[in-house]
Amino acid sequence: MKVTKLKKNRFFKTFTNSYIVILTIFLIWILFFDENTLLNREFNKEIDDLKTTINFYKKEIQKDKKIIQQLQDSLQLERYAREKYLMKKDNEDVFIIEFDTIKK
Repeated sequence: MKVTKLKKNRFFKTFTNSYIVILTIFLIWILFFDENTLLNREFNKEIDDLKTTINFYKKEIQKDKKIIQQLQDSLQLERYAREKYLMKKDNEDVFIIEFDTIKK
């Protein structure tokens, strides 16, 4: 008797339907066991972000190496200090001209 009542139950009929069973197995497989699971997609996105930051820092290192190479020369070092840090000699006056503020 209990089995016949169970078979007549609406939820039992729905969940024993072959299409529903196959669909749930397929979804579980795709979400958790497949090569392209949700976790792998998140990790792949994080890996791509880290690769872009690595490339950015490699480019910055190359720029800094070029600047260091240029600063080996004393004239370039003096020029860099004057432009970047607004340094001057004792008997000089420095005038800073900002081109953005000049109107034509």
